[in-house]
Amino acid sequence: MDPLLLVVIVAGVACAFCWIASLITKDTSWVDRLWSVVPVVYVWIFAIAGIAAGVDAVRLVVMAVLVTAWGARLTFNFARKGGYTGMEDYRWAILRGRMKPWQFQVFNLFFIVLYQNALLVLITLPAYIAFLHPVRFGGWDAAFSALFAAFLVGEFIADQQQWDFHRAKKAAGGTLEPGFLTTGMFAYSRHPNFFFEQAQWWAFYAIGATAAVSAGLGVWGGALNWTIAGAALLTLLFIGSTIFTESITAAKYPAYAGYKRTTSMLVPLPSRRRGGSKEPKTA
Repeated sequence: MDPLLLVVIVAGVACAFCWIASLITKDTSWVDRLWSVVPVVYVWIFAIAGIAAGVDAVRLVVMAVLVTAWGARLTFNFARKGGYTGMEDYRWAILRGRMKPWQFQVFNLFFIVLYQNALLVLITLPAYIAFLHPVRFGGWDAAFSALFAAFLVGEFIADQQQWDFHRAKKAAGGTLEPGFLTTGMFAYSRHPNFFFEQAQWWAFYAIGATAAVSAGLGVWGGALNWTIAGAALLTLLFIGSTIFTESITAAKYPAYAGYKRTTSMLVPLPSRRRGGSKEPKTA
């Protein structure tokens, strides 16, 4: 069986599960709970298919190991925040309150379930390119793999800083000025963890593109191939989600407007000071 067909079948089962579970439990965060799991399954399907075909599967195995590390880190972070204990994403609850019941169910089916599950397939498809073009693992592969690992470490550090802040905030009775994290990596980006998350999948795309280029496909169809849709759509999703999340945060914390003026949204950059004023700091 073509590994891509098998991936599509597994994704279809995941969609059906998320949709049915959301109707039964009235909880729309089932895709969130599978987010760090199914991409690992998909990439290993491609890797195992390459091994079974008897081709040079070093690149595929490296890609699978990298995504497994990504999934393990994300699963750990999601679990410690209570994601597997039935806690629904607060943003879905807000949207549910702004929509009529039938409108939210349409949104749930087509965006939360179908679109996001399709996106989880798309971001893993560079591994399919590597399966189709099993050329020898080379220097560029190693460089992009190291870049993926570096972004993974960056996201781990950013998530840990955010975790430590929220623990300190909870210990302080739920209030810690200015109400959100502005130190560490968050002094250079309002969402460094989001930046590193997206960057990993661009590096993953680059590994697949390297295989296509090494196979002689050149720029069009090689360096720039159709699997770029996954990383591009993930970036668009994160930008839209970030804008929505920040609208909620800004409504809760007046100081957030000043933080937005001085700090990059995603890409870590030096802080922009205005009129000699200092950025808000945590207590």
